[in-house]
Amino acid sequence: MGSNDSELLVDLFPWLKEYKDGTIERTAGFEVVPPGLDPETNVLSKDIVIIPESDVSARIYRPIFVPNDQKLPLAVYYHGGAFCVASPASPNYHTSLNMLVAEANIVVVSVGYRLAPEHPLGP
Repeated sequence: MGSNDSELLVDLFPWLKEYKDGTIERTAGFEVVPPGLDPETNVLSKDIVIIPESDVSARIYRPIFVPNDQKLPLAVYYHGGAFCVASPASPNYHTSLNMLVAEANIVVVSVGYRLAPEHPLGP
């Protein structure tokens, strides 16, 4: 937010602005919900680090009422946000995955990938 509009390089309204000095201003998609037990769905979520060197993480969701010997299907989920905004902790994805896990009785790993433009997709 320290840059002025004359230095604007890219404006991806309403999500983010990139300035010529390299500053990134995210204007949406940065809200987060903490992990934990959701009392409405009885789903437990936990944040884990996958690759510490690059800050790649994930949020794991699982039902809390599962017999010890029962195996559950696993789904891997990549959140929306055009690879520029949001995370597994974003309220809309967190709530949706809690409901999915409760309804389908599965485990979900929601990957928190690095975001562009700081981390471009191409080589």
